[in-house]
Order: sequence, then C-alpha cells, then structure tokens
Amino acid sequence: MLVGDMSLAPPSTAAALVIGNELLSGKVDDKNLGVLARGLRGAGVALTRVVMVADVVELIAAEIRALSASHDWLFTSGGVGPTHDDVTIEAAALAFGVRAVINPELAAMIRAHYMDRCTDGHLRMALVPEGAVLESTPELRWPTVRIGNTWLLPGIPEVFRMKLPVVLARIGGQPAFVSLAVYTNMDEGVLKPLLDRVVFAFADVQVGSYPKWSDPAYRTKLTFDGRDAARVAAARDAFVATLPAGEPQRIE
Repeated sequence: MLVGDMSLAPPSTAAALVIGNELLSGKVDDKNLGVLARGLRGAGVALTRVVMVADVVELIAAEIRALSASHDWLFTSGGVGPTHDDVTIEAAALAFGVRAVINPELAAMIRAHYMDRCTDGHLRMALVPEGAVLESTPELRWPTVRIGNTWLLPGIPEVFRMKLPVVLARIGGQPAFVSLAVYTNMDEGVLKPLLDRVVFAFADVQVGSYPKWSDPAYRTKLTFDGRDAARVAAARDAFVATLPAGEPQRIE
C-alpha cells in the first residue's frame, strides 16, 4: 500500500456567517458559499460550519462572538452596504466590544471614487469596527475589512469574488486539499461495504458518496479528499481495486 505523510498538522478551521433577510426569504439565492469553500480548500483551510442569519444586529453579533471564538477564521457575507438593512459592521463592533467608526483612509478612497457625487450614504461604507485592519494587495487596492480573525465580506457575488484573493493571500500556506473521484453505475446499497473498508483503512481521507438519479453516464460518484496527495490516491486506488468487472465508469 502506498503510504504518505501521516504527520501533517490539522488544518486551520473556518466558519461562514451568511447574512440577509433576502436569503432567508428565498428572494435571493446565495452564490458565495461554494466559492468560499473551494477557495479555502485550496488554501488548506477546512470550512466546518455555516450559519445563515437575518439582518438583526444582536443576532449577527451573537453569531460572530460564538463562531470567531470556536474557529481559526470567520467569514461573514453580506450587510456591508449603505442602506438601513446593512448592519454587519455595527454587529461586528458589538461582538468585539468596540465602536463602529469612520475609517479615514476608506472614506478618502470613497470620496475619490464618487467625487462630487459622494453622499453620506456612500460614506457609510467607510464604517469599520474600531481597531479593524484594512487588508489589500498591490493587485486589489480596494480593501477588505478584518477585525481579529473575522473577515467582513460583501454579499454581492461579483464583489465577493473580487475580494476573496486578498483573503486567501493572507490565510494560505498550508497544504491544499486534494480531491479525486470515481464514477460508477453501482448504487449506494451495494457500494457501502466496499466504502466501509476504505473508510476504516484510510481514516485520514474523507470519503464521500453522491448518487445521481438521471445522469446516463453514472449512478454514483465517490470522492476521496485530504491534504496528503499520496494517501488520497491510495484510498481511491484501494477502492477501485474492490470493484467488479466493468467498473468503474470513470476515474479522476
């Protein structure tokens, strides 16, 4: 059996706090969570909890306090705009026991962007929790607000995607997660004992099973994930070796 490095330190953990009445009411579909999860896995960070909450300062503050204390990183999505329902900054300030204040550097950037069209509403977007850091890179000067281990990201998907590389540049450095897949025409009831053997033998590899009801190309997709590429490949190959003739349909 191919044996990889079993001495990798546990990955950093992360939580996501997704904020917005529009999400909870079904008026808008969240488009940021999958992007965040994939980005974090590439940085070697495990996203272990996701919470969705309404635009209520006290509720958001309570979740920020709990999630930032129980995870290495917390990412919020939404509620950083200029309107009445954008209350994430005030909530983060409340969670960390500080004031929400206008950041002069951010206010200057907003004034320079809007010039004579700049309003008090625009300047509300310069609010940050007191003591927060403005994170940026040479490629993306428009900053992302971070207080402690908590990143306050916008909910607009295009802007969220634009800012995410700034985050990943700061928190990366651990071995990335590797994901391999096997596609079969077998159902999960038949696959279970085969999977159980791999799960037992490769405790350091996450094994997933995902059935498909209407795809003529395959019936079940099996995934093998971990940060040690050799162990992940060994787990996948050990599973493939147990399949009957004619399987699998595809290996990735």
